[in-house]
Amino acid sequence: MNAHTIFHVSDVHFGVENPRAIDWFAAAVHAEKPDVVVCTGDLTQRATHKQFDQARRFFESLDTLVTLEPGNHDMPYYNLWERFTQPYKRYGTLAELVRAPVALPHCVFIPLKTTVRIQPRFPWSDGYVRKEALAATLASLETLKDDARLKIVTCHHPLLPAQPDDKNPTIGGTNAFNAIAEAGADAILTGHVHVPFDLMRAYGNRSVRMIGAGTLSTRLRGADPGYNVVTITPHRHIHVEQRVFVEA
Repeated sequence: MNAHTIFHVSDVHFGVENPRAIDWFAAAVHAEKPDVVVCTGDLTQRATHKQFDQARRFFESLDTLVTLEPGNHDMPYYNLWERFTQPYKRYGTLAELVRAPVALPHCVFIPLKTTVRIQPRFPWSDGYVRKEALAATLASLETLKDDARLKIVTCHHPLLPAQPDDKNPTIGGTNAFNAIAEAGADAILTGHVHVPFDLMRAYGNRSVRMIGAGTLSTRLRGADPGYNVVTITPHRHIHVEQRVFVEA
């Protein structure tokens, strides 16, 4: 049985996207035909109807299986009433793509929501794992406890800081990491920081691969635009290739 190819992209930020990087990514999808494209949030810059329409048309144009997670930029920015009452209504216009159930012969994807409409701190852009969100993810992992496939959690915010001794910017992130590690997760795909990474973290006797994608936007934070190619082998091995877009 062949390996699976996953194109992991994040933080496209339609509204301030990099058109050349977007075209570069789309060309690779059409040429290489990955099994699935996983986008871990921040599809838009300000969650406007126009920007979500751009996102919908882009992901539909890829003509492949797509699964999405919401990012902190995907809740209304200017309409506070809608943000507080229906924060994911606009995001839901991508209903045919949003969190499309993805289960491949060698791996299965489990979503974890790390975004909230309001937080007891500033900035509101950082991650926040609510008990209800974690419970839903743990329930999904519980149903898969006897499944031999790799279990990959997808969320927008990294659950742990890049350096073990740094303060965790994601409220509830450490507890969430520990819980999903204990529940059998093998890897976590995230975005948000606009810098790619591939780290191994452990809780108890469980090691979990933390894989972060960069951005395809103009909002750079020290790294060029790019995405990850994650390969899952029949023998449960995970290989990560970080691809970088360099302006000609």
